[in-house]
Amino acid sequence: MDMSDDDLEQMYQEVILDAARAPHGRERFLESAPDAQTHAGEGQDSHQASGDAEVLAEHEACLAAQSHQFNPTCGDEVTVHVEVSEQVPYTLERVVWDGQGCSISQASLSVMVDLVEHQSVERAMKLSDEFHRLMQSRGAGLHDESVEEDLGDAVVFQGVSRYPMRIKCALLGWAGLKAAIAQALANLNESEKMSGDTALVGQGPAISDARE
Repeated sequence: MDMSDDDLEQMYQEVILDAARAPHGRERFLESAPDAQTHAGEGQDSHQASGDAEVLAEHEACLAAQSHQFNPTCGDEVTVHVEVSEQVPYTLERVVWDGQGCSISQASLSVMVDLVEHQSVERAMKLSDEFHRLMQSRGAGLHDESVEEDLGDAVVFQGVSRYPMRIKCALLGWAGLKAAIAQALANLNESEKMSGDTALVGQGPAISDARE
């Protein structure tokens, strides 16, 4: 993707304006939730049971999880909710978020939803890693056409990578996505373990009717 700095800047402004008008994936599911969650530092997350109850899973064969992220530097915060299919390949059937923050964090979340929803967990994690690499490029970009095509509109955040404080804003939602996916997969593993234990208990001890 051979684009000039002017082209990237123009696309960046368009993405920011689009997200400001109608951020993709945003749902106001926290407005009625009890204020029971604490702020986590950057790179950390807090899980809120009451918040989980507020977001009803739309897909029966999915496990839902969410992660709350807070950037103490500028006050941005977001809760990312995911629903992961229970069958391999694990797929992000639903990705929504709620929160408040600067235009960069909101636009990054909007683009993220477009990129990862209905994708496999493996691909979503790959895209997350690629976006992190872009944010570490210090404005130089990745110089990898295939990766830039994968990232789509997310490449417009290349200019943001020049400013360390803004990088934190752009990565906030992606941190929430990774943490929510990890929680969903952990829930899935626990569910499978419990199902296996229940099956073993149901079998009961073997009883021999053999008589001497």
